[in-house]
Amino acid sequence: MKKLTVAILFGGCSSEYEVSLKSTSSVLESLCLEKYEVILLGITREGQWLRYTGNIESIRNDSWHQSEKCVPAFLSPCRQVRGIVAQENGAMTITKVDVVFPILHGKNGEDGTVQGLLELAGIPFVGCHTLSSAICMDKDIAHTLAESSGIKTPRSVTVYPNTDLATVQAATEPLGFPLYVKPAKAGSSIGITKAYSPSELFFGIENALLHDDKVVIEENIAGFEVGCAVLGNREVIVGEVDEIELLQGFFNYTEKYSLETAHIHVPARIEEELAHKIKQTATHLYQVFGCRGFARVDMFVTPDGDIVFNEVNTIPGFTSKSRYPNMLRAAGISYKELLDTLIMLALEED
Repeated sequence: MKKLTVAILFGGCSSEYEVSLKSTSSVLESLCLEKYEVILLGITREGQWLRYTGNIESIRNDSWHQSEKCVPAFLSPCRQVRGIVAQENGAMTITKVDVVFPILHGKNGEDGTVQGLLELAGIPFVGCHTLSSAICMDKDIAHTLAESSGIKTPRSVTVYPNTDLATVQAATEPLGFPLYVKPAKAGSSIGITKAYSPSELFFGIENALLHDDKVVIEENIAGFEVGCAVLGNREVIVGEVDEIELLQGFFNYTEKYSLETAHIHVPARIEEELAHKIKQTATHLYQVFGCRGFARVDMFVTPDGDIVFNEVNTIPGFTSKSRYPNMLRAAGISYKELLDTLIMLALEED
């Protein structure tokens, strides 16, 4: 049987560049090379696109872009090309691809930018389309859409660089403290601070504006955070619900990737009825946002058992030990099976 040519996009101009390298390394270690011809297309922190033919270890330790195994390359938006154009030995070469797997987290990868390029090129790709990727990336828009569909969301205030501090203080007063200050379009909790006073709130806004031009200030939701892995296009499979147990602080970048004081329970330590309700809510939001392929839906559960929407990650962390694969593994789908399924789902939409 002819192998499928799968192009993997990794790296990216994003504060989550290192997360992409970890996810990509795990995917490469598990993809079945009897089924797939793998083409690696890396994007440096500075935005240079390079076709890479070296080893996985150099991706893991971020020396890949210094290798002689790199040549300048890009994904052509031209539908007649339908592949990767590379510059080798003074000549341009074209490699046709069957499907692209973008393993790009955060801005310039998970936000609809790359998805738009792939849709222009007419190349099937793993994950959500342009519009749903952009909606899910913007916490302000995502919360507005979720609330309009009947799902509870945290009370929040959206501010911009030109919003004066007096207006911010007046608008956030009904929310009380503590408050979470978040860049509207960033992932992995990058740029998020927890404010206990007006001075910390104003510092948090300045910090968040370093990462985005829009900031969302949210009330604190008492309770705990849960996640739900959703897999599929029109028909979906839902993994086991996971639960984040925090011993201190909040689930920031360090905790997400080191788990120094946090613990993730899969399945969550909750009643079956509540788990079922969480899965239903995740499926509903997946469909409302127009997701396809895969996504992780994060929510809060209050002491009263209410479910409050947090966010949707359209390209969640994807190491073999990450939350998304673990939730599906608990439901009986192995990491290798998950990769095969994602590629088939991408082709199903062609």
